[in-house]
Amino acid sequence: MRAMRLRPLYVTTSIPIMEVISTVAELRKVVDAKRAEGLSIGLVPTMGALHAGHLSLIERARAECDVVVVSVFVNPTQFNNPDDLLTYPRTVEADCQALSAAGVDYAFIPSVEEIYPEPDTRRFDLGPVAEVMEGAMRPGHFNGVAQIVSKLFSFVSPDRAYFGEKDYQQIAVIRRMAELEGFDIDIIACPIIREPDGLAMSSRNVRLTPEQRAIAPSIRRVLVQSLEQARSRTVAEVEQFVTDAINAIPGLDVEYFTIVDSLTMQPVSDWSDAASGIAVGCATVYCGPVRLIDNITYRP
Repeated sequence: MRAMRLRPLYVTTSIPIMEVISTVAELRKVVDAKRAEGLSIGLVPTMGALHAGHLSLIERARAECDVVVVSVFVNPTQFNNPDDLLTYPRTVEADCQALSAAGVDYAFIPSVEEIYPEPDTRRFDLGPVAEVMEGAMRPGHFNGVAQIVSKLFSFVSPDRAYFGEKDYQQIAVIRRMAELEGFDIDIIACPIIREPDGLAMSSRNVRLTPEQRAIAPSIRRVLVQSLEQARSRTVAEVEQFVTDAINAIPGLDVEYFTIVDSLTMQPVSDWSDAASGIAVGCATVYCGPVRLIDNITYRP
């Protein structure tokens, strides 16, 4: 009886092998090569501690671009509170596993020294969009955001860059920075991804205790209730309703709730003041020591 010859078994997968890059020079080299092939490039800037919200941005980029680059970098220049920088979650190994599974082509994970070989002293004239809400509460924060995003844009020169609408004001700031710096990049705003109980997904959520995690979804519940209030009440009355309702929940403390024009980020005093036709209620709430942000859209 003749012995059977076994064929070698080859396993194929449609998921490309992700490359991790730590230097600007190597990043520029690989994206320049891809661009020379005529391929489109999508960039998803993150600070790591990735969750389903980040993965939704990657999924959108994967669907619209030939090559997807994701940066993982906790940017020190956008933290005006040293304790916040110190406690920001860092989960690089888990992040790399998630990025590879999501089909990312290149993960850019640099050191602080690689991004800032010398202090970045640039000051951006971001205008009114950066002067209210987060801009008022966190001096220097948006200038730091502009510093790091402008660097990433210059390193990658993407066709499109993807950002989550949880940081609604930040998107307006990035668009302003791109205009100032002359970047010809499509800034793509993507919907907030939420937990089943409504809490907006955030890297900071992992810092919530079980008790805090149980009450945090109340922020979203109150915001949804305010939609009905907006049908018959003034802007000021809706702002007061949201602030009072959240503050009435033990363990939650509103830093601000402001209703603004969706494009200019300027507060509106009347629903008709929103030149874009859309007003956005932006909330920042402390749940214990953890600062949570969320927003809701009004179309009166």
